Amino acid sequence: MLVTIYEFSAIIQLKSVFPYIIAVFLFVFANALNVKEIPSRELSEYAGIALFLTFFAAFISILFAKKDEVVSHLGKIFLSIIYIAVPFTLIAQIPFINNDFKYVNTTILGVFILVWVNDSFAYLIGKNFGKRKLLERISPNKTVEGFIGGLVFTFVGGYVLSHFFTSLSLVNWLAFSAIVSTFGVLGDLIESMFKRQGNVKDSSNFIPGHGGFLDRLDSVIFAAPFIFIYLLIIS
Repeated sequence: MLVTIYEFSAIIQLKSVFPYIIAVFLFVFANALNVKEIPSRELSEYAGIALFLTFFAAFISILFAKKDEVVSHLGKIFLSIIYIAVPFTLIAQIPFINNDFKYVNTTILGVFILVWVNDSFAYLIGKNFGKRKLLERISPNKTVEGFIGGLVFTFVGGYVLSHFFTSLSLVNWLAFSAIVSTFGVLGDLIESMFKRQGNVKDSSNFIPGHGGFLDRLDSVIFAAPFIFIYLLIIS
């Protein structure tokens, strides 16, 4: 999470420690509640107080910013929180969203597998058969054929997963497939838009030949909140 915040901060040219601090307190506050021991609940309370105070400190910090950068600076801080920290916090929550409130690792593992299937087949089919651009002004390499191909194979992946990861039904895995295929692509396009605004090709060079961690996780970051909401609805 912190690495992707660093990469995103570089893209939007934000120099501030507040996204990192708020992200850590938010993550601890939300996820310590999943552990039933009393110390963890106390930790969550302390993290919640620290999170509250850090939010106000972020607002106070703009008093020392340049006059013409006040709104932009604060906006970038909270954009980083909403775009990066909140999804990562929800990703950690996803395995616990079930009727028994027990940790089920196959749920989040399945989400990642579906994202990888969607990305891989969208790329392969788009590269070999793509003709019509999906949204050329933002991502000229993405095609309608690639999107459809990724969608179809993600549904196939969801069907296969339903036979191995039986904690969720076939209907739920197919719903996951639809969410991943739709919002994963949107997440990829949104990150591409940010990179175009920042005039960069990759979020970083941390993964040689593949860009940065944000480049690899952009789809799941955007899809995770919708997976979380779906699980809350069916649980």
